[in-house]
Amino acid sequence: MNKRTLLFSALGSVMLLASCGDNITSENREMDKFVSELMGKMTLEEKIGQLCQCSGEFATGPNNTKIDRTEDISKGLFGSMLNVSGAAKTRKYQEAAMKSRLQIPLIFGLDVIHGFKTGFPLPLAEAASFDLDAIEKSARCSAREAAAAGLHWTFAPMVDIGWDARWGRVMEGAGEDPYYGAKVAKARVHGLQGDDLSDESTIMACIKHFAGYGAPIAGKDYNSVDMSMGHFANFYMLPYKAGAEAGAATFMSAFNDFNNEPCTGNKFLLRDLLKNKWGFEGFVVSDWCSVDEMINHRYAADEKEAALKGITAGLDMEMASECYLKNLKDLVKEGKVDEKLIDDAVRRILEQKYKLGLFEDPFKYCNEEREKTVIGSKQSREDACYVAERSVVLLKNDKNILPLTKDVQRISLVGALAKSQEDMCGAWSCADVKKVVTLYDAMCERGHNVDYVEGYNLENNSIVDLNRTLSSARNSDVVIVAMGERAWQSGEMRSKGDISIAEEQQKLVTELVKTGKPVVVLMMCGRPVIFNEVRKDAPAILCTWWLGSEAGNAICNVLWGDYNPSGKLPMTFPQHNGQIPINYQYKSTGRPKENGAWSTKYIDISREPAYPFGYGLSYTTFEYSDLKVNDSRQGDVYANVSVNVKNTGKCKGEEVVQLYIRDEVASITRPVKELKGFEKISLEPGETKTVTFDITDEQLGFYNNNMDYVVEKGDFTFMVGTNSKEVQSIKYTLK
Repeated sequence: MNKRTLLFSALGSVMLLASCGDNITSENREMDKFVSELMGKMTLEEKIGQLCQCSGEFATGPNNTKIDRTEDISKGLFGSMLNVSGAAKTRKYQEAAMKSRLQIPLIFGLDVIHGFKTGFPLPLAEAASFDLDAIEKSARCSAREAAAAGLHWTFAPMVDIGWDARWGRVMEGAGEDPYYGAKVAKARVHGLQGDDLSDESTIMACIKHFAGYGAPIAGKDYNSVDMSMGHFANFYMLPYKAGAEAGAATFMSAFNDFNNEPCTGNKFLLRDLLKNKWGFEGFVVSDWCSVDEMINHRYAADEKEAALKGITAGLDMEMASECYLKNLKDLVKEGKVDEKLIDDAVRRILEQKYKLGLFEDPFKYCNEEREKTVIGSKQSREDACYVAERSVVLLKNDKNILPLTKDVQRISLVGALAKSQEDMCGAWSCADVKKVVTLYDAMCERGHNVDYVEGYNLENNSIVDLNRTLSSARNSDVVIVAMGERAWQSGEMRSKGDISIAEEQQKLVTELVKTGKPVVVLMMCGRPVIFNEVRKDAPAILCTWWLGSEAGNAICNVLWGDYNPSGKLPMTFPQHNGQIPINYQYKSTGRPKENGAWSTKYIDISREPAYPFGYGLSYTTFEYSDLKVNDSRQGDVYANVSVNVKNTGKCKGEEVVQLYIRDEVASITRPVKELKGFEKISLEPGETKTVTFDITDEQLGFYNNNMDYVVEKGDFTFMVGTNSKEVQSIKYTLK
């Protein structure tokens, strides 16, 4: 095969960094001078202290000591704290740090995952917007509020690719696609960090979990990960690399093992790939107690060996477990750890503190007046509603039940989730629960005549007072059913063997449909879920996920057409648990499904998903036509793919135009299609726009089994459409 091998952009990063070495900015020279002078004054104990992070008010993992560490901080034994927030509280601990010999400031971190006190949609829900500006807006607001509360650092974004909806933490990521995941990673990093970390409204991002955490065997959280390097490079690596390229200040090592070594002690990942090949200049922090947990992996005999393997691998800061604090000094004295490794880690951490401006003013983030003004501001609430609207996905709309009209006077609102502020926040939330707008609150605020009925007991999985519920439905103009998961049923520790919505919930919908009244189902969830009976019976379905502080207002805006839903599913929704893991970018086999009985399939269930990746409807309709490919050969562009998209409906709408590519013959097995471009456009009724995609190495290439990035000449199929299944195709040959 005629093939052209590129020097894999990972190596290119190193070359680029090297070329810039002779032109170091004066700012960097000043930072280097400052840090070098400071390190020259530090004892070994003080250096080790910078590598240690302790927890404050609460635990986000097992074995939290929960003791006051102010005395240890004043001795310089810790360089960072997590799980402390609020300008007054962080000031207290920073004052303790200023009592240390060298007065090195602390950095404060927290899991600010989807908004701070103003809650935003779950990251998976935000990904459904396919709106990178909206996603960046969400991160920007999170940073602004968190920084006002004394925080310098968030352990986000999670960029792990997830194909298995049984894994509860899919709610924290951008879904199943590496190309899209990489774009989202960059948007979130830029939203958090802005263009200048010294800006008091920015905070450090943390790319997690490095690496492969989204692929645990059987979907069980914290489980082992088993994949080839080629599989990792093509399907999981891209978002991590994108985060590094975007300038993320920190990375977090994953709990799992990778290539038979725990990530926290994995030299290939942390030192060889991340730091050496990608040229990452920030620092790496462990996940909660994951240094100590190398003992559980049976990779380290004790805490001392765990500390040795962590620092040798390139793990700069240890979160919570204190193996570094207790053992690194002895390891240096025994000659088992070169102090240069510690110096490298310390320098990386001090440089980020310098970039944050903490040496100039350790208390710059501890402004209680700014905290009162920024958190929960009108702008934050408006941004939260804006992003939430764009996160809703319309799955079904028979007979155009939606949007609701002014003629709808009497509403039967069914389901306890419609009133639950806590559930609207979603999992792993920092939001102020008391300020969350529920669906019921929003409907009442709009002046609608709402008859609320519980309908279904979420605690014991049973229908409640069916006669009362049906009576409410019969006396209404429309029935709106809030159903799905509880917020706590997705997230960390929330792996499930069965992601089906409870049978009784689905039966209730069937009974409500029998009343003859129009029924609108709001599927509230933190992951893909299975609801085949509802899909069959309900005439209208919206996937509303968990949308945060403005959830109720956003849902109402969509229901009544103040915003036309434009979301697309970032993960495939299965029909059956037996299909999991399921994704759209599966590979061809020697016996494809078209070959009848002797093919890869199930004998008892369909292999087709309930909803494919990229699926989502609108209140209007769109027509694709005139798909073309034109050779370009201008610069890095091989060709252009263009398509005309027309709004054929009666209202304004947004459409996510998606480009997929299939490499017809390659030197390794390749997926049947891969997302390689998308553009969200807005169209007035009757309006047509031409969408054009440039075809470059990014679209045509892949990583071979040596992890070299290659572009191979030959035949390709370009596919453009409204989702991964409904596409138009055109052939192209790269000569």
